Amino acid sequence: MKRRRLGSSDLEVSALSFGAWQLGDSGYWGQDPNIDEQAAVDAAIDAGITLFDTAEGYARGESERALGRLLGPKRKDVLIASKVSPNHCAPADLRAACEASLQRLGTDVIDLYQVHWPIRDVPAADAYGELERLQTEGKIRAIGVSNFGPEDLDDWFASGSCVSDQLGYNLLFRAIEYEIVPACRKYNLGILVYMPVLQGILAGRWKSVDEIPENRRRTRHFSGDREGVRHGEPGCEELTFKVLGDIAGIAEEVGQPMATVAMAWLLAKPGVTSVIIGGRNPRQVTRNVGAADLELSAEVVGRLDEATEPLRAYFGRNCDMWQPAGNSRIR
Repeated sequence: MKRRRLGSSDLEVSALSFGAWQLGDSGYWGQDPNIDEQAAVDAAIDAGITLFDTAEGYARGESERALGRLLGPKRKDVLIASKVSPNHCAPADLRAACEASLQRLGTDVIDLYQVHWPIRDVPAADAYGELERLQTEGKIRAIGVSNFGPEDLDDWFASGSCVSDQLGYNLLFRAIEYEIVPACRKYNLGILVYMPVLQGILAGRWKSVDEIPENRRRTRHFSGDREGVRHGEPGCEELTFKVLGDIAGIAEEVGQPMATVAMAWLLAKPGVTSVIIGGRNPRQVTRNVGAADLELSAEVVGRLDEATEPLRAYFGRNCDMWQPAGNSRIR
């Protein structure tokens, strides 16, 4: 699998990364006989994936614990990225959070340690200073951020630096293209993409909104009147499914699954370093890694851009998939 340099760091990461948010969370997935987490992690490594992404907040720390256990002796062959929650970013709390993550992961260094969401209650300089000390001590190798908008990045770089920004981005949600992608390129940041297929919606698994599981239809695509949706907006359900149909038609012409085309489109976009995929068994991982070998022509990329432009225009510059502009956690 191709590798790309992550921003200004010396880290070389695979074009596809493994998202470990789903590991160790039996409460989310239930007793699914198709789950084989060990085989999924092994399949990802065998396919050439070198970056595994987790966070202290995923499954209340169980994701980190599971990832450390499943990697075992192969830990030395891969890079681990984890995240600290913004409410743990006061210096003493940040150090304690990092130590706890190291213990759960069973490692002595986190290769990429990211601030999960923008910090609002602690000066950025204080958080960065502690991250820098942890880096000097060899407990983390590189500093990253996640869900930081252009103002957040300006505030952060007024006090320090980082090498990456992890962002939600896919064919159905292109809001980061307006301002965040230019800001990332300005600061020479690698973009790590999460939700590349919008929790399976871009895999063409469901033909109507009502078929989509409730916990996967909480973004601003869906009506604020639906159960569990907090944004209060009208949503754009009809437009979303119309665009999905157009994407499916292009994927059929290309002769590839829609999800594969969606991830390959991301890998062709400026600023994107790696796309984070999921997988609870080796079959799912193998299906997803095909995107790394698919190079879309400029003509196909352009057609996908055109097909999804109506949604890009609808969502505008608000890069929070779950909250309206007035409540957005991203600035």
